[in-house]
Parts: sequence; structure tokens; C-alpha cells
Amino acid sequence: MRRLDWQIVLGLTLIAVSVLFYLVHYAFFRDAHHIFIFLLGDVAFVFIEVLLVTLIIHRVLAEREKRSMLEKLNMIIGAFYSEVGSPLLAYFSDFDPRLEQIRIDLVITAQWCEEDFSKISRRLKSYKYGLDIHKVDLETLRDLLGIKRDFLLRLLENPNLLEHESFTGLLMAVFHLMQELVNREDLTELPETDKAHLVADMERAYSLLVYEWLNYMRHLESNYPYLFSLAMRTNPFDKSASPVVR
Repeated sequence: MRRLDWQIVLGLTLIAVSVLFYLVHYAFFRDAHHIFIFLLGDVAFVFIEVLLVTLIIHRVLAEREKRSMLEKLNMIIGAFYSEVGSPLLAYFSDFDPRLEQIRIDLVITAQWCEEDFSKISRRLKSYKYGLDIHKVDLETLRDLLGIKRDFLLRLLENPNLLEHESFTGLLMAVFHLMQELVNREDLTELPETDKAHLVADMERAYSLLVYEWLNYMRHLESNYPYLFSLAMRTNPFDKSASPVVR
């Protein structure tokens, strides 16, 4: 309310000063015709000024700010995959009984272009992600996520993530899975209903991990060739992947 009162006072003051100067102009020159000509001209230009400032300049600045924000978000995404995402992808893919259907498609090479990424992205939409819960070592998975709890929390606290809904959804899915696991004292004697619940949480995180990973690889290929090179050499879907340059 105080801020609104301040703005009202400032607005009224500026109007009063403007009227005062018009009165001074009239007092000296006694030319109301001249005053109204320029007044109408200035008022007419206000609409063009609003168009330039609000619809053009503001949009250009907003787009630039958005690109800068997305660039920072991609740095966060890179940190996430380095610390959590890639190890988790490698772990989940080992228990995906249908992985061979898409593994070769996810072995990204330096020859890939935008069309290749788009084609694989469309194909993945029809892929049925699945995990064999009876082979998954839930305690290992709990340990893998548990040691990254603080890291995940720091990421979730970043307000900039609101600009990237799909990655925020991935973080929430991974964090929820971690909470499900760490809140169970004994993961070796679970009823089948609880296993079914956990596998649904894992498959949700797995599908989102693959989707965001592919988008992140696309970003690296377009903007950071040196980071893309390392990402290819540590591809969790490539059995022959090695960080050593050969």
C-alpha cells in the first residue's frame, strides 16, 4: 500500500509539474494554439512508444534473458547428469529387459545432426520403459541415491528450475524415488504390491532420465563440442564407451 501511495504521489507530482510548464509557456508566449499542437503530437506518439517499448524492445530483452536463463539451466542439467543422472541411467538400463530395442539408437556419434536427434526422440515416445524388479538391488539403488540427497536438495532449491518444467519433473521423480527407498528399513522382504509400487516409481524416473539426457546431448552437440565429445565417450548406453580417447 505504501508503494502504491508513493507511485500515486509521484504521478500527480509529474502531472502538476507538466501543467506548470505549460502555464509558464502560455504566460510568456500567449500561444495556446502552439501548445495544443505539440501536446496532441506528444500524446499521439505515446501509443507508438508503448508499441516499441512493451511489444518489441521488451520482447527482445525477455528473449535474451530467457536464453541466458536456459544456458544456466543447461549447466545445472550437466551437473545433475555428471553426479546422479548418468550413473542412474547406467544402473536402470542394466535391468531393462527390452533395452536392446533402443540401445543402438542411443549410441550417439559425432556424425549425428538435428534430424537424428529428432528421429530418436520420436521413437522413444513409443518405447515401453520397463525394469525387472526381481533383479534390481534396491539396497544398492538406495545407497546410490542416498549419498546424493544433499545435492538433489540444492538443485530443487534453485528457483530458476521453474523455467524448465520437464527437468523439474525429472528431479521430483528422482527425489521421490529416493524418499521411497530411504524410508524403508528393510528392502529385502517387501510384498509384491510394494515392489510393484517401487517399480512404477523407478520406471517413471527412468523414462524421464532418458528423455532429458537425449535433449541435453542435443544441446551439447550444438553448443559445446568438447563437452559433447566426453559425453559420447561416457555414454551409459554404449557398452564399449571409455573416457580414453582412441
